[in-house]
Amino acid sequence: MGMLENIQTGKEQKPPRIMIYGSEGVGKSTFGASAPGAIFVQTEDGLGEINCKKFPLAHSVAEVLSELTALRDEPHDFQTVVIDSADWLERLIFDEVCREYGVRSIEKADGGYGRGYTHALTHWRKVIALLQELRDKRNMMVILVAHAKVERFEDPENAAYDRYTPRLHKHAASLIAEWVDAVLFANKKFRVTKENAGFTGERAIAAPIGADGGERIIRTVGSPACIAKNRYGLPAELPLSWQAFIDAYQKIEGENHE
Repeated sequence: MGMLENIQTGKEQKPPRIMIYGSEGVGKSTFGASAPGAIFVQTEDGLGEINCKKFPLAHSVAEVLSELTALRDEPHDFQTVVIDSADWLERLIFDEVCREYGVRSIEKADGGYGRGYTHALTHWRKVIALLQELRDKRNMMVILVAHAKVERFEDPENAAYDRYTPRLHKHAASLIAEWVDAVLFANKKFRVTKENAGFTGERAIAAPIGADGGERIIRTVGSPACIAKNRYGLPAELPLSWQAFIDAYQKIEGENHE
């Protein structure tokens, strides 16, 4: 059989791979818990108020890898794996790199000069490889939850500006963003108004839009304000709920297969 006979055509319909990030308490974990058949891999202790199935809190990257391996190899009916959170998992990865090199700071690993962050990617790739196997072999959806940070972006074509990014080292954030199908930024909608501040001029006041402290949304397309993306053609903004996301996803997937 020649190599050309192996050429494939058409779209592959596989479970979504998602990273959702945002500020504390906005509803990221609730989003993950609402996915069908969700099982949480806990790296931070923040699920006490959410009714969900979860592994015990992991204290090392080895424990995380063991839990993912169990999901790959042992019989179960889970449909979605949720890592909560990716930035606390990164702390465990940094701890492991420090242990391997006998240092107390990731900055000093392997002589410093950023080499520690490069070695951390080795552990990230192990995690991603197992998540990929869960998707390919067990047909599981993957959700990585992360917190947000505000980061200065030096735009080569425009003036520098601040934007929201996942609270991860840039190497890990780039690796994960390339692997997942969607990077979703969860936030509350605010209305900014200006008022007279006397001699100091005007000042801006941010007020939440909607009830209960503000309408919660997810942004699916990147902008100067945040990093985001999706490979599905989703609307740029959706309500922050699993149902809203999956309805939009299934609608587009259905249209693509008509």
